[in-house]
Amino acid sequence: MTARVREPGDRDRFAAETEPFRRELLAHCYRMAGSAHDAEDLVQETYLRAWRSYAGFEGRASIRSWLYKIATNVCLTALEPRKIRMLPSGLGGPQDGSERPPDPVAPGEVSWLEPWPDRWGIPADDDPATSVVARESLRLALIASLQHLPARQRAILILREVLAFSAAETAQLLGTTTAAVKSGLQRARARLGELEPRPERLLEPADPRARALLDGYIAAFERSDAGLLEQVLRTDATLEATPFREWQAGLVNCLRMLATDVLGGPGDWRMLATTANGQPAAVEYRRDEAGEFRGRGIVVLGPTATGLSRVVAFHDEALVTLFGFPESLAE
Repeated sequence: MTARVREPGDRDRFAAETEPFRRELLAHCYRMAGSAHDAEDLVQETYLRAWRSYAGFEGRASIRSWLYKIATNVCLTALEPRKIRMLPSGLGGPQDGSERPPDPVAPGEVSWLEPWPDRWGIPADDDPATSVVARESLRLALIASLQHLPARQRAILILREVLAFSAAETAQLLGTTTAAVKSGLQRARARLGELEPRPERLLEPADPRARALLDGYIAAFERSDAGLLEQVLRTDATLEATPFREWQAGLVNCLRMLATDVLGGPGDWRMLATTANGQPAAVEYRRDEAGEFRGRGIVVLGPTATGLSRVVAFHDEALVTLFGFPESLAE
């Protein structure tokens, strides 16, 4: 069958029909890739491929399904030769309690997970329950666990349980059988259960308790006050930071590492509140020798009713501008 010839108004029609889905496709690609930077590139490739084949789109499926089919296959192709993205806790157990400072992993040895900027938006839906699923499916712990699934199982789980495509629709999107989709979903669920048997119930960023924990964490760094950290961290808190392999478990170990290797003196840090992965977060700035505060990265907090259960710092200067903040701050 010969594809129809493009007409002058096709580009405008294409934009009008496809742009409403860009935000949710960006979230989909992030769930698949575990990287905000990669997600942007994957969505760009998705729209490029969609435009190239738009003249042949016959409307047998919805525009949304058609775009998800293209995006998922773009992700599967891109992820095939790549290392999975990890957090330090995915590389092994916590540090053994010794006081040696953490050493950064050699460049290229590990592909690190990246946080999701909430300013990109979490896809809204008329159904509140669906909106909750969409928001919780971007939580940092789940994104980290998803990366341990084979890419095809990851796609099946996301399409079925996050995006609510039926088994038959998912099979059509992936070019496989319904039986294969059901089998893949069962294996993916089992593996996630092994990785995170009891998912933590986190407070929403707008919850006053979550905001108080974020404010306390920021104040502790800006004042270099380990006592404030002790007030906001749980006794079983974990602390990890890219690009370091070592991570800490337990309040005593977390406080020792922060006080010895991180906090510095009062006024060495500035932090600006934000949100990432539907969780409280802060943009980190550290004072340099010239007195200027240079962006260091993003820290994402896990707030619970009893304190912070998890702190993950991403030391990547490029994330500062990705989250919409300046590279540096004046005194």
